[in-house]
This record gives sequence, structure tokens and C-alpha cells, in this order.
Amino acid sequence: MGMEFTPIFLFIVVAVFTAISMIVLSAILGPRKTTAVKQMPYESGMDPIGDARQRFDVRYYLVAIVFLLFDVELLFLYPWAVAQYSREIPAAVAGPDVVASAPAVIPPGIPAEFRGLVFGEILIFIIVLAAAFAYAWRKGVFEWR
Repeated sequence: MGMEFTPIFLFIVVAVFTAISMIVLSAILGPRKTTAVKQMPYESGMDPIGDARQRFDVRYYLVAIVFLLFDVELLFLYPWAVAQYSREIPAAVAGPDVVASAPAVIPPGIPAEFRGLVFGEILIFIIVLAAAFAYAWRKGVFEWR
């Protein structure tokens, strides 16, 4: 192996050393006195009321699912935006040594002849996402009763 992996191995060694030293130091320097108050259940600054196995309202899960649905689907737009509008840097601007030494660093993007097709596909994706949003709104998922 060459020297190109040395920073990665050094980073791993430092990270493992830091984690182990934090665990060891907290075990050595941390308080050990246990009392009845410290052993009590604690929940968001208040004493817990009732059983921990109580049922949640289904609206809690609906809000979580709707958040995940729209949050994760919107994450698909970021790689498209980067690929759609990235282009190669001309050799005259970057210099021949930069282009020859690191061609993988410069993202090629989407070829110009396919940009219209990809843009149409993303528009269909956004329309389906908007239809799902309208459907959820119409069903009253966003209303907290």
C-alpha cells in the first residue's frame, strides 16, 4: 500500500483512541453513588404518570409517517439538481494537470440531449408528490383534533 491511505488510517486510530479514552475516563472519574431518586424513571423533566405500555393515539403515527414520506421523497430532488446542472470544467480553465490528475473529481452531469427527458421525469415525480400531499390534506391527515 502507498501513502495515500495514511490519513484515513490515522483518522481511524485517533477516533478509536478518543472513544476508548472517553469511556475509560468516564468510568474512572464519574460519580458512582446510587440513590433511590437516581434509580427512579425520568421522562422529559417530569415524573412519569401511568404505565409505560399505554396506547398512543394513531394520529401520532400518521404524523410520523407523513413526515417521513415527504421528507424522504424530497431528498431525491437533491441528487437530480446536482446532476442536472453540473458540467465539465474545460481544460483551458482548469489546466491540463488538474483535468488529467483528477478526472473523477469533476462530475460530468447529465448529457445535454437527456436533460429534457430527466427534467420531465422529475416533473412527473413532483406531480405525484403534490397529488399525495393533496390526498393527505383532503383526508384530514394534517388536522390535529
